[in-house]
Amino acid sequence: MSREIRIGVIGLGGRGISLLEQVILPQKVCVAAVCDSYEDRREDAAKLIAEAGQKAPLKTEDYRKVLEMPDIDAVIITAAWETHIPIACEAMKAGKYAGFEVGGAYSADDCWKLVRVYEQTGAPCMMLENCCYGRDELMVLNMVRQGLFGEIVHCEGGYRHDLREEVSTGREKRHYRFRNYLNRNCENYPTHELGPICNVLDIGHGNRMVSLVSVSSKAAGLREYMLSRRDRFPDAADLRFIQGDVVNTVITCAHGETISITLDTTLPRYYSRGFQVHGTKAMYVEDNHSIFMDGRDNADEFEWKKNWDNASGYYGQYDHPVWKEYLKAGVRGSHDGIDWLVFKAFFDAVRNRTETPIDVYDTAAMMVVTPLSEQSICSGGMPVGIPDFTNGAWITRKRWEPVS
Repeated sequence: MSREIRIGVIGLGGRGISLLEQVILPQKVCVAAVCDSYEDRREDAAKLIAEAGQKAPLKTEDYRKVLEMPDIDAVIITAAWETHIPIACEAMKAGKYAGFEVGGAYSADDCWKLVRVYEQTGAPCMMLENCCYGRDELMVLNMVRQGLFGEIVHCEGGYRHDLREEVSTGREKRHYRFRNYLNRNCENYPTHELGPICNVLDIGHGNRMVSLVSVSSKAAGLREYMLSRRDRFPDAADLRFIQGDVVNTVITCAHGETISITLDTTLPRYYSRGFQVHGTKAMYVEDNHSIFMDGRDNADEFEWKKNWDNASGYYGQYDHPVWKEYLKAGVRGSHDGIDWLVFKAFFDAVRNRTETPIDVYDTAAMMVVTPLSEQSICSGGMPVGIPDFTNGAWITRKRWEPVS
């Protein structure tokens, strides 16, 4: 029988509460403590836990009280971006597994601190990058590893999501994005696209990112959005957002591949992570959900629209084994089921006392893109080196494999 694990959840805003309700409690994990700065959020979480038939949790506004609990195996950190690394480090020092939500770091030093604390304590930590478990992302990874894409040359991705409503109402909704967009200009949310790309390119596991260049557009979208709604935002004219509407970052890799990622969150647009993989034999494009195979599709190169969504035709043969098993069991949870998979992988690592599938070195490599992009933008798009957090071990580290 699987060992019961006990966790604490730190941060109970919209994301924390939804994960608690849709993923954590349904996975039959014992939630022994909940923590948030706001009492109403703590009470809402405790109510969900009671409705799931569990004992009343510790409710606290001080995360240190959660870490002091001797019977806590792990913590889930779903608080503001700036808290992720500090709390994860304290959790590792307390001997707890740390799983935390996605987002960029605030300095390269913080990423080094995360790595050093892990190396000193041996307590694993994992950024819960759910997009590594996307069905199409894993199918493409499966095809790449079977050689169908040939040699990979270039990958693209982005976080392209209209967040004007969420950011502009951040004060009343107590959301951290508002203060970040007022004060920082950077690629602030790189990991949704980078996670799957890093897996395709074996980043940290035989390859690594070595440098980046970032440039930013002006910041106009949020201001116009709020000015057009003066009844809701009477101080809109006094606000000066720093975060550019579109940030483009180009990354070079040790083996010569390039990666292009885009942050586009304050203009009107449809949602997309813009995942693309370009190889010498094939290409995949998320936005029209298509795969172009050399020697098969060339006749349609000028009439490609009729082949949009042809990627669905590859599921039968190339669906990743993780997703074949998942579809049989039934897709559950939020974000098309990927939250369920990433949390299951984390909880299984905690339960079995094994390393997490996305480890501290993977985590640091993705998170450091944010402060380095900020540095590059401030320098007019100058190249910035990306640290090797593995200290050379990337050359021999085993290839990443998703855990079902």
